[in-house]
Amino acid sequence: MKPTYRLLPIFSNLLPADAEMEAYIARARAPFASKLSEKLAVTEDLLYRRGNFNGTLDQVILDALMKVKGAQIAFSPGFRWGTTLLPGEAITTESVMDWSAITYPATTLNDLTGEMIKTILEDVCDNLFNPDPYYQQGGDMVRVGGLTYTCTPNASMGQRISDLRLGGKPLDASKTYKVAGWAPVAEGVTGEPIWEVLTKYLRDRKTIGSVTPNVPKLVGIEGNPGIAA
Repeated sequence: MKPTYRLLPIFSNLLPADAEMEAYIARARAPFASKLSEKLAVTEDLLYRRGNFNGTLDQVILDALMKVKGAQIAFSPGFRWGTTLLPGEAITTESVMDWSAITYPATTLNDLTGEMIKTILEDVCDNLFNPDPYYQQGGDMVRVGGLTYTCTPNASMGQRISDLRLGGKPLDASKTYKVAGWAPVAEGVTGEPIWEVLTKYLRDRKTIGSVTPNVPKLVGIEGNPGIAA
């Protein structure tokens, strides 16, 4: 029998708020309300997180990392949470915290060889696309700024990433590049929190214009509804 289901939409804005909880939230927010409402910039584009490989919101974070940290390449975790902003909306401090408030927010700047950069991307790919489900650790592909590459999800381990290029030129396996990132899982890593980096970038820009997510060229995934840029 073909499974069926009924989708029951819930319009939360039509449901009355619980008065006690609403009052508690107001009290908890009160000391931070003016800071959270600070307008940092305005977006002229739709800022979202929903792609397997990147989104416009992620791209803004990548651009901020490269600009503020002075990096050639940037990595950002494959997170999908965070409120979407429509064109014309203000980007506030609350927006930034909504996108980046985690318990391991440190930003990093490392010198990595082209070989190491490829290895990192291959490792993340294997966590996502290993044919054995017991080796699939979930999540989405790390978002990449500055660097273009080709990804073949169905290839074997260590063979999924190819044609890495920086500024249109092939990445040199033996050359060292400055790579920024955030949300390191290793213990003891310190660095400026990502929300401070993003705040600096937005205050300087004031307006976020058209944003084009940097997505890899995908090979061998035609017709697969589970993979989308």
